Amino acid sequence: VQLQASGGGLVQPGGSLRLSCLASRSVFNVMGWYRQAPGKQRELVATITANGITNYPDSVKGRFTISRDVVKKTWYLQMNSLKPEDTAVYYCYAKAGYTYWGQGTLVTVSS
Repeated sequence: VQLQASGGGLVQPGGSLRLSCLASRSVFNVMGWYRQAPGKQRELVATITANGITNYPDSVKGRFTISRDVVKKTWYLQMNSLKPEDTAVYYCYAKAGYTYWGQGTLVTVSS
């Protein structure tokens, strides 16, 4: 199973980005995104289950939205009202008995 993350980049505070994670298959129990900022622990930022239940930590709730397209074997992370503290490498992952990881995509929020 391969996961391909994309969509990172440089954005000003208050801006938006949408990350995508393309998988080589469509069936997983849970899909989501983690992030890791320099010198900080990895943080879970969004999950979505196979039946569409989503979950977010308080740090991104109301600003980030995870969604999925089963046909395209892709899930997305829409990030709005971005803050400098959202700067991190974002990793997509998926669970189906085993946890699969995509490569990271860098998000930089800076003026």
